[in-house]
Amino acid sequence: MKFKSIFDKKSGLVIIAGIAAVAFIASGFAIGYKYGKMFPQTVEVKDVSNATEGQPSSVDFGTFWQTWQIIGQNYLNASKIKSQDEVYGAIDGLVKSLNDPYSVFLPPQQNEKFQEDVQGNFGGIGVEIGMKKNQLVVVAPLKDTPGMRAGLKPGDMILKINATSTDGLSIDEAVNLIRGPENTDVTLNIFRDGWDKPRDFKITRATIMVPTLDMTMESGNIAYIQLYQFNANASYLFSNAANKALSQGAKGIVLDLRNNPGGYLDVAVDLGGWFLPKQTLIVKEESGTGDTQSLYAEGNGALKNIPVVVLINGGSASASEILAGALRDDRGVKLIGEKSFGKGTVQQLIPLRDGSTIKLTIAHWVLPSGKILENGGLDPDVEVKMTDDDIANKKDPQLDKALEVLRGEIAQQ
Repeated sequence: MKFKSIFDKKSGLVIIAGIAAVAFIASGFAIGYKYGKMFPQTVEVKDVSNATEGQPSSVDFGTFWQTWQIIGQNYLNASKIKSQDEVYGAIDGLVKSLNDPYSVFLPPQQNEKFQEDVQGNFGGIGVEIGMKKNQLVVVAPLKDTPGMRAGLKPGDMILKINATSTDGLSIDEAVNLIRGPENTDVTLNIFRDGWDKPRDFKITRATIMVPTLDMTMESGNIAYIQLYQFNANASYLFSNAANKALSQGAKGIVLDLRNNPGGYLDVAVDLGGWFLPKQTLIVKEESGTGDTQSLYAEGNGALKNIPVVVLINGGSASASEILAGALRDDRGVKLIGEKSFGKGTVQQLIPLRDGSTIKLTIAHWVLPSGKILENGGLDPDVEVKMTDDDIANKKDPQLDKALEVLRGEIAQQ
């Protein structure tokens, strides 16, 4: 196929023939033969099918096809380049132009590996990672994993993965570098607020089996429920824990969502139904076009009259923030600890016809108060910092404060 452009001397306008315009106007200088060959008036694209399918009428693809031809004619190793790889590279660049760390293009081989990772076991270090201000960071090290045992903390900035700088890496690219065979090592170069220079953490990968929930009874008939993730088992396990707490005469609940990176939205909504009356708004999903879907509590409300406080920190993200935010907005539940991560967007896997996939951000979460979670996370009502000394000495001033606040609320009933 051919794409031509014509320069109209009278009007000074580029008149487009076909779908693309390639115009080069020389004024006041001579163009050498070789340089002139790089800017032909006719661009001929070979070995590409469906080149115009789905093309927006208001977009000029002339520069794209011109670049395609220049590479094919002049690049030193052009004979080694596959046209389909060039297409995938262009699509990858298109998605990256969104400047959204959670949107990514997965060509067929990467998509196949992604699906295998989602469905099976994998070697890793048990750390949820995310992006803040274009910097790769630790969202949360998960309980009893190599990452937690190595001493990683929420908010740690990951500068390098082995010898590879994380500058410009997507989250998915970073995950692929961190994962690997069990019993092999990965080195993360970490910088933490308060340090004068980065430090290396050499961590041995393992098969990651993350616990879901723990429950203990504290003095004063207070149920302490630690929820580590919103996975497929969380609703069932929480139901067991809640019923056990009620049967043991719990007068209050500390719900610990620290270092909980989230999981399934429907689990967060389901758990909200234990604490809230039916048809209480939990969260809204709002798309870029303004379409809104509201999600309401549908549970038994068995805990709606029991005093509750929620523990959060920088590792509380996504579904954790939805549940914590809804309990505060709808019931006035106090949040204790440190500011949450601020992960409030919705991603959808959209398959393409050749086996590729786009993981695309399609909406964001809006709490009952109208707060958009992506804008900075949740500020605690009672801020309590956790220091390295606290961790080393196995102290938990955040939990101590939560128990103190909850006991005060129980006493006022």
